[in-house]
Amino acid sequence: MSEEELEWEQDETDEAAREAAAIGGVAGDEDLDPVERAVIEAGGGESEGFEQAEKALIEHASHTDEQSAHWILHQQGLPEEPASADNEQAGDHELSSEVPGADD
Repeated sequence: MSEEELEWEQDETDEAAREAAAIGGVAGDEDLDPVERAVIEAGGGESEGFEQAEKALIEHASHTDEQSAHWILHQQGLPEEPASADNEQAGDHELSSEVPGADD
């Protein structure tokens, strides 16, 4: 590569770096310690909602929320529809257009 090509390549690389640095703006957590930032980004130690579900279970079991067990049954929604007789085994048998014994 010639000196001119190397200089052009460096200019393009620098310009791309400036453009990439401007993408995204300010996150708002720049003042946090990098270790704390990682914990917050990962959910703050919460494991897939387990802690929240466990807390809700304890609250309901101890009746601190003043709700009866009937409230849970009310919130669960409608039961599934029973299977109808005409679609119970619909996938078990295929209809065929072949005539038996036609290959003989």
